[in-house]
Amino acid sequence: MIRVRFAGGLLAAGMVAASVAYAPTAERATGQVPVAATVSQPPSETLSPLLEQALPNVKGKTFTSAIVNFPPAARAAPHRHGKAFVYAYVLEGIVRSRLGGEPVRTYRQGENWVEQPGAHHVLTENTSRTQPAKLLVIFVSNTGDKLKVNDPPR
Repeated sequence: MIRVRFAGGLLAAGMVAASVAYAPTAERATGQVPVAATVSQPPSETLSPLLEQALPNVKGKTFTSAIVNFPPAARAAPHRHGKAFVYAYVLEGIVRSRLGGEPVRTYRQGENWVEQPGAHHVLTENTSRTQPAKLLVIFVSNTGDKLKVNDPPR
């Protein structure tokens, strides 16, 4: 019985040693699986505000312009823009977009679309795996409202 336990222990130790020996260098050094080895989400977009100004002739409304950069293969989380009216213009690249209740559409450099207040933006993604995409986005929103609210995670 002792021999069986001892042999089982040696077998287990050998399996651990073999798995460490064949693990990638970063994993052996830290004992942790590198982030790249885990399932990852596609990259996301970044929004860089250009101008934000209260509209002097429309009480309670703010005009905001921004550049939205989509790295290659980037995808925005499904979201809404509250009660804002949104205008988007493709500066670079190709963007696939879908608003709730509408078909998927593809927009290329020089093309544009609008989103009505309360629209649900269920898909926005850069179609290229190698080239970035860039949008100019204009919001006319209620002063103080968040410009983008992501859907809760599922």
